[in-house]
Amino acid sequence: MMENAGKINEEYFKQVILPNSGFRRKEVLVGPNFGVDVALIDLLDGRAIALTSDPLSLIPTLGLQESAWLSVHLMANDIATTSFSPQYLQTVLNLPTSITDAQFQEYWQHIDHFCQQIGVAITGGHTGSIEGQNSTISGGGTMITIAPKDKILASNNAQVGDLIVMTKQCAMSSVAILALSFPETVKHRLGTEIALEASELFYQTSVLKEAEIVRQLNEKQRVVNAMHDVTEGGVLGAVFEMSVASGLGVEVDDEKIPRTAVEKGVCDLFGLDPRYCIGAGSMILSVNPAHEQTLVHTLAEQGLPATVIGKFVESSDGHVIIEDGQRKPLPYFETDPYWAAFFGAFKKGWK
Repeated sequence: MMENAGKINEEYFKQVILPNSGFRRKEVLVGPNFGVDVALIDLLDGRAIALTSDPLSLIPTLGLQESAWLSVHLMANDIATTSFSPQYLQTVLNLPTSITDAQFQEYWQHIDHFCQQIGVAITGGHTGSIEGQNSTISGGGTMITIAPKDKILASNNAQVGDLIVMTKQCAMSSVAILALSFPETVKHRLGTEIALEASELFYQTSVLKEAEIVRQLNEKQRVVNAMHDVTEGGVLGAVFEMSVASGLGVEVDDEKIPRTAVEKGVCDLFGLDPRYCIGAGSMILSVNPAHEQTLVHTLAEQGLPATVIGKFVESSDGHVIIEDGQRKPLPYFETDPYWAAFFGAFKKGWK
């Protein structure tokens, strides 16, 4: 892991990436943009292709199976924001020379297994070793799906007046990875039960079930207008990004953001605010207020807690969070605090 890890900030993206994004093709429906999870390309036959790219994790200290899960499901979560499941995967692996053949075979078998579980065909890519490559980011991948154009959701399509629904809880992936990476410390400081529950969150960090439910509901009527999965910047970062991508403002009620003893305990131990930590496994949905109860009830029936935490407003109303009854500007942090917390614990010798 890079010590200064994280995505580039919005200003750098607008200055360097956005104006230099290659040839302009008219069939590109959604291209690179801040807060946008996937690209959409019109196939001109009533369908569109959705694509997303992410780093691939290969973290022997976390575990090869866990690394494979992150590699597959962090990309799958992005595709899930369309309300469809991924279908194809291309990978580029630049492996450290320290990875043995046996380790790579185990890792790749897990990649294959997780792809088979969610119906993804691995269609090609590149695999090689790089001398001096010591990062636990071992390359990158692109997931692809093809679906009816008028059914695909994009994270830049939130509407004024839509309610913001959050599934599950804050900081799921941060809490799980910290608990798995520093098990002795977490168990000693927080107790066996919290340590176990935190670790068990790891394999709940998929939002494909949310996507399936939304797709089924939207077949009958437009219940959900847009979705954004929670990655770097946490729940509040995802809400901010979604509003900026949609050209809207936002109002969030801090008291309504669900808090559990597990996430609070682990985040307090590592000095983190769970609202702003990487939270794969939670989905942010922009919901037509007329259908809020239907959505929340349907998600709950499938074992997915869902909470209304705010609403999208006119851009002129700005980005607001209500804390202790007071309206305050909603901050956006360009660097996720999880990375500093992880490396801080590592330097302290936490086990």
